[in-house]
Amino acid sequence: MRINTRVATINDILSITQIWEEAKLTRPWNNPNDDIKNALTTPTSTILLLCDENQIIGTVMVGYDGHRGWIYYLAVKVEFQKKGYGKQLVQEAEQWLKSRNVPKKLMLMIRNSNEAVKSFYEACEYKDDEVIVMAKWLR
Repeated sequence: MRINTRVATINDILSITQIWEEAKLTRPWNNPNDDIKNALTTPTSTILLLCDENQIIGTVMVGYDGHRGWIYYLAVKVEFQKKGYGKQLVQEAEQWLKSRNVPKKLMLMIRNSNEAVKSFYEACEYKDDEVIVMAKWLR
């Protein structure tokens, strides 16, 4: 099996959302189609895909907010997990940011209940930055 990385296109929306839903990354208040379209039409963000010859097996949304780099929606299809593909996607996201001269810090958010993902990112050398993320819904 030959694995390659490529930038997503609008034609990939269905495959991407299926992977995100399988990984339980979507929430009712976030429209994943809108998130994908925004990431792909904004010059400071993109979605990178990990593909074998026949299918998309993983995704990562990466962007720059003008201050820090961010990773969102990192997901690998269940049957391809525990093979190093998640780490490969993290490295691809890091490289995408470095190639755009994004300042050195890369951030991501993990739900408190998601211990498995916390362990994954720790293995990728990410650390708890001891910050609190607060939110307010704009209505």
